Amino acid sequence: MRIAVCPGSFDPVTNGHIDIFERASGMFDLFIVGVFHNPNKKPLFTMEERVDLLKKSTEHIKNIKIDCFSGLLNEYVRENDSKIVVRGLRAISDFEYEFQRALLLKKIDSEIETIFMMTSNEYSFLSSSGIKELANFNGNIKGLVPEYVEIKIKQRISDLKKQMNR
Repeated sequence: MRIAVCPGSFDPVTNGHIDIFERASGMFDLFIVGVFHNPNKKPLFTMEERVDLLKKSTEHIKNIKIDCFSGLLNEYVRENDSKIVVRGLRAISDFEYEFQRALLLKKIDSEIETIFMMTSNEYSFLSSSGIKELANFNGNIKGLVPEYVEIKIKQRISDLKKQMNR
């Protein structure tokens, strides 16, 4: 069975992520999206909420599994009987960062391979941080994230603004 793992914080998941998931899932028997707990980031959504957003946004992909993890990526990949990591790229700057991470992963575990996939041109400018910033200033995020995610982002931003005004 060909199993691949696609790790990330996905805070929030964008249509660029979904594009990668749809295309990459066709190459594997099982495609695991692992929501990673990054202690260096302050997420808009909890890990459980991000898993929910991903599950709702990927219901149409039959061979996808949404999961979460913390700790070392190589251990998570091994625990899921995989040797393949899929990483999405938007630009050269993404490649430099991801290339360094892939080399470190290869140094730690020489059997794990990293596959880089370019997102479709229409999503090459999308980033989760850009989506959050746009939403925070009441910008239109329609078509940039799945509809369910759009609703949840707007609710969260509204709730945060209400809390700040108290």
